[in-house]
Amino acid sequence: MKLKHWIIFLLGLSLAACSAPASNKPTISILAAASLTESFTQLGAVYQKQNPEVELVFNFAGSQALTNQIRQGAPADIFASANLQYMFTLENEGFVNPNTAKIFAGNQLVMIVPKNNPAKIQHIQDLAKPGIQLVIGAEAVPVGFYTRQFLDQANSLLGENFQQRVLSNVVSYENNVKSVLTKVRLGEADAGVVYRSDVINAGDEVLVFDIPPEINIVAEYPIAVLKDSKNSRAAQSFFDFVLSEEGQTILMAYGFSPLSDRSLSTQQN
Repeated sequence: MKLKHWIIFLLGLSLAACSAPASNKPTISILAAASLTESFTQLGAVYQKQNPEVELVFNFAGSQALTNQIRQGAPADIFASANLQYMFTLENEGFVNPNTAKIFAGNQLVMIVPKNNPAKIQHIQDLAKPGIQLVIGAEAVPVGFYTRQFLDQANSLLGENFQQRVLSNVVSYENNVKSVLTKVRLGEADAGVVYRSDVINAGDEVLVFDIPPEINIVAEYPIAVLKDSKNSRAAQSFFDFVLSEEGQTILMAYGFSPLSDRSLSTQQN
């Protein structure tokens, strides 16, 4: 009798589980460049407060790594990149509908050194001094690509071999900008090149040096709802929030410049 009652009890639990209503709460999977970690986390917090019926899941990494994840079939609803090229790649390969991606923010490069500045660096020119240990992004990483652009432009201002001398001081090429910041913050390098947005929350852990505007680079950040999004309506809502005045204000608070609602279609050529 006890066995019979036990079986009936288990069957009752099984039926209850089967009849329990499934959650219909849409989840938006957002793949965003590492340099967007703090700003998008805050954007997400504000958005979810206004839209409690929607769940947000973030994946922050280098734009090149996220692009590869999307190409390999990783579930994703939104992609926000730190440069245009990776968005163009996904658009050309059919992962993003043509003319739907928008540039939503801009960023600029800065030079950073550890707070005790052991190499006594004072100017951008010091990056070319023999013995300086420099860490920058790998060439495939947007911050690494922008760094090389800045160094190339610096040749005209600081001497034709400036870029070559600086690159000869590189001791590590990192796969995302947060790794550059971390190595400098920990004193594992004398200097690094990161985005201005990355140092907003660094406090006094690093010293920041501006790069002259005539040789600096404006990094353009595009965002898009992916073509195979499982929750395209909810994803579009977050996309619109990023481009909204409130979203842009949050981005500006984290060191980004407003470049919202510009189509990529006019940028590709």
